[in-house]
Amino acid sequence: MKFGVWIPNCRHLATPDIIRGAAVRAEQLGYDSVWVSDHVVVPDANVVNFGETIFDPLVTLGVIAGATSRVRLGTTVLIVPYRNAVVTAKMISSLDALSGGRVVFGIGAGWVAAESAILGVPFAERGAMTDEYLEAMQELWTNPAPSFSGKYTQFSGLKFEPKPVQKPHPPIWVGGHSRAALRRTAQFGAAWHPINRSPEELRAGRAELARLCQARGRAVPPALTLRNDVRIVGPGQAAPASTHGGRVLAGEPARLVDQIAELADCGVEHLVLEFLAEDGRELDEQMAAFAERVRPKLA
Repeated sequence: MKFGVWIPNCRHLATPDIIRGAAVRAEQLGYDSVWVSDHVVVPDANVVNFGETIFDPLVTLGVIAGATSRVRLGTTVLIVPYRNAVVTAKMISSLDALSGGRVVFGIGAGWVAAESAILGVPFAERGAMTDEYLEAMQELWTNPAPSFSGKYTQFSGLKFEPKPVQKPHPPIWVGGHSRAALRRTAQFGAAWHPINRSPEELRAGRAELARLCQARGRAVPPALTLRNDVRIVGPGQAAPASTHGGRVLAGEPARLVDQIAELADCGVEHLVLEFLAEDGRELDEQMAAFAERVRPKLA
């Protein structure tokens, strides 16, 4: 199993020093990837979820790319309908080229109706927009003379460079656990990428995804990846509450080894760890403890 670290580009740890420092430290500790999240604005009702400060994910990954040399650079997840499809395709291909082919394009359709309204995105059409935008991006990334005619985006008679370094394009990881998300994974995804799902939910999702892939004639199903809240605690310490709802991986190192081994048995290939920490020092300690006391026992 590969391991990534969610870098706090939002909530209380979202400062330039912590963002850069955590990404560099993750690479030094041997993690395989670093990840950031996406919201453009924070409606008042959602401050409890995201905090007040959110750094743009692709700008943040550009900074991280310049400070690192090896780790994969991922979005968990970019909300596709929030941005023009051509602009997003350009940003992803530029980041992939400038980073030496390290981008993982995690995507979602969004779930905050108030934010969609502020951005002028029809909330009821966000799924259809996401699907069409992904098709348009793939056309831009792969065709030397791209053209596209859809309901939400149209283009022709243009050059689009640079193309991504990764061929045919950076891997698309589809977030969410709804049936629509699974259907989108079967159509577009190199991986399914839910958050805080239990082993039972993961097995059920994989079974449904297998059925959807079979219906599409897709021979090789997407990989299973997972983003999960995690906290290493000492004897007698209580596990903190999740920031997303659902299951938290928490306990002493031996307990975490057992929990993650169960995820591996479910087929999880890449686990993105969102360490629950109060400050930058504690984040560093949690990252180091996992790298030194948990991961070696999972090899």
